[in-house]
Amino acid sequence: MRSLPVADPGTPDARGPLRYLWWVARGHAAPMLAGAGLAVLWWLGQALVPAALGKAIDAMAARDAGTLLRWSAVVLGLGVVQAVAGVTRHRFAVFTWLGAAYRTVQVTVRQAARLGATLPKRLSTGEVVSVGNSDIAHIGNAMDILLRGTGAAVAVVAVTVILLATSVPLGLVVLVGVPLMAAAVGPLLKPLHRRQHEQRDLQGDLATRAADIVAGLRVLRGVGGEQVFAARYREESQRVRQAGVRVASVESLLEGAQILLPGVLIACVTWLGAHFALDGRITPGQLVAFYGYAVFLIAPLRTLTEAADKLTKGHVAARRVCRILSLEPEITGGDGRLFPGAGILRDGESGVEVRPGRLTALAAAAPEDAIAIADRLGRFAPGDVTLGGAPLAKLPLTEVRRHILVADNGARLFTGRLRDELDVRGTASDEDVRQALYAACAEDIVAALPEGLDAHVAESGREFSGGQQQRLRLARALLGDAEILILAEPTSAVDAHTEARVAERLGKARSGRATLVCTTSPLVLDRADHVLYVEGGVVRAEGSHRVLLETEPAYRATVTRELTRGED
Repeated sequence: MRSLPVADPGTPDARGPLRYLWWVARGHAAPMLAGAGLAVLWWLGQALVPAALGKAIDAMAARDAGTLLRWSAVVLGLGVVQAVAGVTRHRFAVFTWLGAAYRTVQVTVRQAARLGATLPKRLSTGEVVSVGNSDIAHIGNAMDILLRGTGAAVAVVAVTVILLATSVPLGLVVLVGVPLMAAAVGPLLKPLHRRQHEQRDLQGDLATRAADIVAGLRVLRGVGGEQVFAARYREESQRVRQAGVRVASVESLLEGAQILLPGVLIACVTWLGAHFALDGRITPGQLVAFYGYAVFLIAPLRTLTEAADKLTKGHVAARRVCRILSLEPEITGGDGRLFPGAGILRDGESGVEVRPGRLTALAAAAPEDAIAIADRLGRFAPGDVTLGGAPLAKLPLTEVRRHILVADNGARLFTGRLRDELDVRGTASDEDVRQALYAACAEDIVAALPEGLDAHVAESGREFSGGQQQRLRLARALLGDAEILILAEPTSAVDAHTEARVAERLGKARSGRATLVCTTSPLVLDRADHVLYVEGGVVRAEGSHRVLLETEPAYRATVTRELTRGED
């Protein structure tokens, strides 16, 4: 038995939902073919029972004990075949379902890692989460129903052939009735497809809203915005509910058609068969067989209708997956050129330079300018950036990530042991961890935990305050020990006393390395080796903090405004 998930899911075909579903099916070709074969055997085992039962009844009417025993043995054998084939088919169906779901999760997660910073710019959190919540189930169901649907189609064909061989009129009733039933169900599929797609989009938006509320619950309580956002969530959830009702209305018609249409076909076959038996055109055993076939046809016909429904849902889910897989990262991997090592990191658009062995501070009149510069320097956004004279865009992306670390306040603490969350590479010694915590003024946080560094961190580190999370994130960034570290507002959530200590210790902790701190805090700026003032996205002045305060009115206004906010 193969283990799941597979080590390498392969390269998905994301050119369209049907191509993606076909790629998933080809990835499990052997188990799907085996499952389809067993499904055919399972359905045929059921389809032949009425014929064998009819032969046994005719033998009983003719008082032929030997023939009766033989056909009774055939009925028993068909039951055994059904049991064995049904159990084995189900195992292959479950394997195929899980394989399709895991493969979809693997390629989606791999694509999310490949997109990196591009993903949150293009898709909401809810859209990505919904793939794991619902889309993988629909894609798995689509693969599962292909097995049973194949067997059901073969069973319908087999029953039609048997009926035609026994009675042409009855066989024609089935032969004509089945396509008519399919044609009657067809008009329901297009509105179902459209409404399911609308519901899926609304569910993704609602999941995004929920994630935003949970992440910002503390802030909402502080400003009294809980009721406002709760009302918005209720409003959006009602839209999702209404969309679900619209989907259910079409699905109810589909479910009703699954009962009504086969029932009409059964009534026709039974009525004609009874008249033929009275006229002597068929035997009593054949009449029983015809009635058995009429009842039996409900199951495969219902399965075919179910296949139409699940394949439609799978198509909608695959379209969402293809949307994620078709995205291209804003930043590519480079041409494989050797990494230049230590050197000046320069942003040609703004003129910002980060030099080795220096703690550089960047004060921007507009916070978005600092964020844009940090993204370009860290190669999270395209730009004219060089490192040691070499274009950063041409260098291997993995090497860029290893040597340049951008740490902002959007970073999260993950669930797990605190030490593992701080030392993400698992290479730091106890002394390294202690020094990083000291530099970030986070020793008191760890000391307050009963289990210290072995304490378990909850989702997003929600048990810590905003300032505690910021200091722990700073400690994690320092433990990364990158040659070039870019920090965005690393002390914005801490008190002035703690901020002063962090500013004093940061330079010592990064001695000999290149560090850029994007901030307008006077406490941090005063400890920097060199300060750059950016206005309009370009460096307008540079020097020490005290010199810039005296000589640059725009810089002084920016820093003073920040100081005033801190005093308020």
